[in-house]
Amino acid sequence: MIHQENNNGFTMIEIMLVVIIIAVLAAMVVPNLAGRGEQARKAAAKADIESNLASALDLYELDNGRYPSTEQGLKALIEQPTTAPTPNNWNGPYLKKKTIPKDPWGKDYQYVFPGTHNKEDYDLASLGPDAVESDDDIVNWDKTSK
Repeated sequence: MIHQENNNGFTMIEIMLVVIIIAVLAAMVVPNLAGRGEQARKAAAKADIESNLASALDLYELDNGRYPSTEQGLKALIEQPTTAPTPNNWNGPYLKKKTIPKDPWGKDYQYVFPGTHNKEDYDLASLGPDAVESDDDIVNWDKTSK
């Protein structure tokens, strides 16, 4: 009578081969995904600055004849300011969520009116991932003209 062994398991070589294949695939995919999160955060900040907050500020200006002062800040978009110049036709809140959004890095957007870069308008910026004024800031003015 011949004794037959049951070899239903994987050998160490087979397991190592699978691990190597997975590592090679990961090495090809991970570099393509790296940096996409930061790119998405920058795109979100740009959308807030150029669309969401800009539209709310423009509606405020249409109702009141001027943008909120620096002191009133973006809070004027959700609560009627009580400090001068008080708006006569405030018809807010001007933001749908009724909260002042943070930038994608969890920091406050920087708002100044009248702007130092946009003399006739307001300056609106996110200080970016480093949270300090630098080249990675997302702003509503042309950074190339100085």
